[in-house]
Amino acid sequence: MTENTELPTVLTPELVAAINKLATATLTHQLQKRGIRTTFFAGLKPLNPEMRMVGRARTLRYVAAREDVQKDYSAGLNAQRRIVENMTPGDVLVIEARGVPDAATIGDIYASRAFVRGATGIVTDGALRDTPTIRDLGQPVYHLASHGAVLGRQHMPFSTDEPVTCAGVFVVPGDVIVGDGEGAMVIPAALVEEVVRDAAEQEDKETFAAERVAAGESVVGLFPLTQDRMADYEAWKAAKG
Repeated sequence: MTENTELPTVLTPELVAAINKLATATLTHQLQKRGIRTTFFAGLKPLNPEMRMVGRARTLRYVAAREDVQKDYSAGLNAQRRIVENMTPGDVLVIEARGVPDAATIGDIYASRAFVRGATGIVTDGALRDTPTIRDLGQPVYHLASHGAVLGRQHMPFSTDEPVTCAGVFVVPGDVIVGDGEGAMVIPAALVEEVVRDAAEQEDKETFAAERVAAGESVVGLFPLTQDRMADYEAWKAAKG
């Protein structure tokens, strides 16, 4: 499948800056309030927990290796090589690897190439190879496991820039991928602006509640914030500017 480098993007510098102030837990909660329950990549850990990740989803799908056709899918400019060579600034590479922990889905050379091309992160529900070297690249990467074997042990590179399921989450190319120290998640492209707006308001309310609880108040009426405490919250917010 040919990579679609003309995917629309909803991200602006202002939106990226706003998202980088928000926890994935808050964004996930806002999507749950909209009835979208499965957005957090289950079981994936950050290589560099101190780093944030925001970008547009570009996808790579692996299928199970089958010896009689493996060469057809793995040789030459296969799907893995094509997507890496077609990354553009602001993209996050999302890899569907069926949750297989014992064969790598990307190693240090391909990861480095993706980042040189402008990628802002990599998410895989399979294994990394050369994990210490990838960590030293100093970029956001989320993975299920580490394994020394190359992908051919379990996988064939199959397709790119089509919807995938990664770590139990459905991802459409062009969706927004967000990561922090807790993990990574997806925001549907059409909902990004409203989710970010409401998530910022939610975090303000939670900061107010946390300050009051730290000062000795009960959580009752503060978390969640009830109507009879809204005047206090608004006054606090005004004082904060």
